[in-house]
Amino acid sequence: MWVPPEIKDPVLFHHPTRKSIGYFGAARLRDGKFVYQREESRFNAESFFSFLKRLRQRSSRSGRRVVVILDNATYHHARLHKEWRLECERCFQLEFMPPYSPELNPIERVWKLTRRLCLHNRYFSTLSEVIESVERQFEAWSVPNDQLRRLCTIAQQNRQLFRTSCIYHRACGCTQGPRRRCRSSSCSCPAPLSHP
Repeated sequence: MWVPPEIKDPVLFHHPTRKSIGYFGAARLRDGKFVYQREESRFNAESFFSFLKRLRQRSSRSGRRVVVILDNATYHHARLHKEWRLECERCFQLEFMPPYSPELNPIERVWKLTRRLCLHNRYFSTLSEVIESVERQFEAWSVPNDQLRRLCTIAQQNRQLFRTSCIYHRACGCTQGPRRRCRSSSCSCPAPLSHP
């Protein structure tokens, strides 16, 4: 960082620690309501199963079918909760995103916004202060809110583009997949998400 010579060097405080905290979270796309669960030890099949049961209990009140969008973390596919997932599939379905596509997952935008609003450019002397700051924001989002609804709508539109791309590629028999530009001369795919 460059600082003009006439100004005293800024002092940046930080607390040297390796302690951290993690959260499971889900945002309802329709109205932005947020459900979270703190995870202080490890993200694994047991902790994820606990969150799934809590999420199902909280989301089943509306009586609507729930589709949960997930990335492909190994604990999302664990055998521990496979039978439970199959039992609940009619009213509580898990849909897995393609590998390496966090831009399609709405929750990734929520995590980024959380870091910006609660953690960036702030000094926390203890881990409990971090928890307090983050959970204060999560509690504000635990009721339907416009901020997360708009944020997740953008991600939902990206996801629709991806699905459209998948449909086009299945129709023409492309082997390139939806993340690559189709090189077939007989293909009419618009390839909306083509990346080099």
